[in-house]
Amino acid sequence: GFSWNNCDFETNLCKVLPEFSLQPGWIRRNGQSGMGPPYSDHNGNESAYFLSLSSEMQSSSAALRTNVFLPTDEEHLCQVRFHYWVSQMSGTLMVGLQKHSEDTVTNIWQVSGELRNQWNVNTITINSTEKYEVIFSGMVETQRQGDSVAVDDITFSEGC
Repeated sequence: GFSWNNCDFETNLCKVLPEFSLQPGWIRRNGQSGMGPPYSDHNGNESAYFLSLSSEMQSSSAALRTNVFLPTDEEHLCQVRFHYWVSQMSGTLMVGLQKHSEDTVTNIWQVSGELRNQWNVNTITINSTEKYEVIFSGMVETQRQGDSVAVDDITFSEGC
């Protein structure tokens, strides 16, 4: 079994995402915050915390960067598992990889508004011969009530 390095956002301590509370655009909140959906975390708990895009962000994106990870090898692939919420109208969530030698972020996974306002879960496997960072980028194109992008319980396997 894996021992996962977990970021559930219940506290401000997240070893793998050291600066998530300082990233402009992402806010740590719960379902009772009065900021629209989601109204609970992925377990249905209204008082449990998750990250969501701040509704003040008018048609822009916000990135969330991990620590630098060491290269993966055949025995230790890096698996990133996370729960996500993307509103059906105009939300997008992307996961990207930035390798040490490259200036650009390579998009490795993306979802946008075809979902029916519910939490979903996904696991991404990363293979990299050099040091890298993983970047979560959220985007909301309009500011209609109920448009939102959120992430919860981001976990990283030992290979990360």
